Amino acid sequence: MRNPQVVLDNLTNKSNDETYKYQRVYRNLYNPEFYLMAYEDIYPNPGNMTKGSDNKTIDGMSMSMKRITNIIDSLRDEKYQPTPVRRTYIEKKRGNGKRPLGIPSFDDKLLQTVVKYILESIYESSFSSRSHGYRPNKSCHTAIKQIADTFNGIKWFIEGDIKGFFDNIDHSILIDLLRKRIKDEKFLRLIRKFLKAGYVEDWKYHNSYSGVPQGGIISPILSNIYLNELDKFIEDFQHKFNKGKNKAQNLDYTKLHQKSMRLKKKLKDKVAKGTLKEGERDEIIGFIKEANSRKMKLPSKDPMDQNYRRLKYVRYADDWLIGIIGSKEDAVRIKKELTEFIRSKLKLELSQEKTLITNSRKFARFLGYDITISRNQQPKPTSRPAGEQKKVLSRSNSGPVSIYMPKEAWVSKLIEYRAIKMEGPNWKPMHRRVLVNNDDLEILTRYNAEIRGMYNYYRLALNVSGLNKFKYFMEYSLYKTFANKYKTSISKIKNKYCINGVFAVRYKTKKDHRTQYLYNDGFKRNNSIKTDHINTDLPISKFDFGRTSLISRLKAEQCEWCHKENVELEIHHVRKLKDLKGKKLWEKAMIARNRKTIALCALGKGNDCHRKLHAGLLD
Repeated sequence: MRNPQVVLDNLTNKSNDETYKYQRVYRNLYNPEFYLMAYEDIYPNPGNMTKGSDNKTIDGMSMSMKRITNIIDSLRDEKYQPTPVRRTYIEKKRGNGKRPLGIPSFDDKLLQTVVKYILESIYESSFSSRSHGYRPNKSCHTAIKQIADTFNGIKWFIEGDIKGFFDNIDHSILIDLLRKRIKDEKFLRLIRKFLKAGYVEDWKYHNSYSGVPQGGIISPILSNIYLNELDKFIEDFQHKFNKGKNKAQNLDYTKLHQKSMRLKKKLKDKVAKGTLKEGERDEIIGFIKEANSRKMKLPSKDPMDQNYRRLKYVRYADDWLIGIIGSKEDAVRIKKELTEFIRSKLKLELSQEKTLITNSRKFARFLGYDITISRNQQPKPTSRPAGEQKKVLSRSNSGPVSIYMPKEAWVSKLIEYRAIKMEGPNWKPMHRRVLVNNDDLEILTRYNAEIRGMYNYYRLALNVSGLNKFKYFMEYSLYKTFANKYKTSISKIKNKYCINGVFAVRYKTKKDHRTQYLYNDGFKRNNSIKTDHINTDLPISKFDFGRTSLISRLKAEQCEWCHKENVELEIHHVRKLKDLKGKKLWEKAMIARNRKTIALCALGKGNDCHRKLHAGLLD
C-alpha cells in the first residue's frame, strides 16, 4: 500500500491548478494505512471517551486490521452507512445560551478523519489568506494580528453575523462546490451520507436536511469550503471598491509645513548674510514652533479624500470583520450587497440586527476582543540615532489599530467558574464546591490552568494587565476553596501554604519532592502567536513495552500483556493518566510508559485480556 503522506502530497501538488479535476479520490479510502494514521491522530483526544450514538467509546473498540478491513469492505460496495450523531448541548463561550454538539460513533470519526486529510490536501492551499478558522498554523491570534497589521486608518467597521450558519449550510450547494474540484461521485455520495446521517436527541431520531454536524470531524473543512465563496466574493468586490493609489495631501497641513520651511530658510539666509537683527532670531523661531505645533495637530493626508477608498477583511469560521476607509454610505452599500450575495448564492441569512456598522472611534467586537482605531495625533518624543542625545517629536501612523480586552470577558469567566458572587453592589470571591473533594495539587493545577488560559487568549490586548483583577478574585477563591475543604480560615490556609507570599502546594514524586506555585508571573502584553508547550518530567520505564508507535503496535498483532501473537487486539484507553491509581501491574505499566493506551487481546468468551481487565481479573 502507498504511504498516506505520499498520497496526500501528490494531491497537494495539484491543488494550485484551479482547472485540475481530482478523479478516483474514493479509492484512497481502501488504503488501511490511512486508518492507522487517523487512529493515531485522534486517539489521544479525551473526547473519544464520550459515548456516541452507538453507546460506545473508543475504549473497547477493536482496532485490529480486521476491523479496518470491515470498514473498507463496506466502502467498496458503498454499503457503509454513518451512524446518526448523538446530540448534546454545551455552554457558549460568552455565556449567552447553549449550542448543539454532535458526537459521532468512533467508526465515523475514523473514516471522517481520513476524508478530512484528503479534503485538506485538495483545498487548503486555495483558501484565502484572510481565513483563519480551523486551519493549520492559523488561529484566533493570527486573525487579530492581521487586523492589527492591516486595518490602520479604517473609518467604519462591519461586524458580520450569519444566522445559524452551521445548521443552515445548504447540502446541494456544498456538494456542487465540491464537484467543481472533485470528479468522483462515489466520494461525493459518501460526504452526502455524513451530511444526511441525522442526529439522536433524547433517544429520538431527527433527519438532517441542512447544515453540517457540529462536532463532526469533517465539518470545519466543509464549512471553510462553503465560506471560501464569501472570501472570493469580497476579494472581487475589494478590487472594484478600492480607489486611488495614495490619499491626497491635507491642504491645511501642507500650508503649515511650507510656512515652517520658508521661515527656516529665511532664518538660515539671514544668519548666512549676517543681517539678523537683535531679537529677530527668537521671533522667527517662535513662528516656526507655532506652525509646527499647529501642523502636529492635523493629519498629513486628507481624511475625507473622495478619491481614495479601501476595504479590509478578516474571517474566522463564520465570524468576520470588514474595515472600510470611506463613507458610511459605502458601508451601508457593502452590507446590502453582502446580504444579497449570502441570500442568493449561499442560501443563508445575514442577521440585519447583529451585523453592525460601527464608527471606528467606537469598539467593534471580534473574537472576544474590542477593536478600535486610535485618533490620537499627539506627538511623542523619539530617540534619535545612536550618538545623538537629543530627542525629537514624532507621530505614529495615522489611525493605528488598538486592541482591548473587554472587562466583561474576565467577569463572565469568573461567573462561569462560580468563583465570585454578588454581595450588594459588589462582586466577592467564593469557594468552588465542585473542587472541594479534589486533592490539593489538582485544585491548584485547575486554577493555574484557568488563569493561564485567560492570559494566553488575551495576551495581545493593550490592557491585558487588567487580568490582575481576575487573578485577585481567582486567588481568593482558591483560598476559600481550601478553607472550605479543611474547615478552617483563610488566614490559616495562607500561613500553611504560602511560601514567600505565594500560594504553593508541596508534593512528592517517586524521584523527589517538588513544589507547585500559584501563577505569579504577571500579565504583560505579548504579541507572540506561537503555541505554548508544557513539558513534564516523566519517570523512566522498567517495563518491556518498547517505544514503537501506536501504528506499529497495532500491526504487530501481539497482546502487550500476555504476549500472544497473531491475535485480534482491542486498545484499552484511559481519559487521563492521573486517573490511574498505580495499584495494579497493568496500571503501573501504563504510567511507567506514559501511555494512555495498552493493546490487549480480544479472544472472546472471557479468555481475552481486555475483558479480564474490566472484570478486575487481569493481575
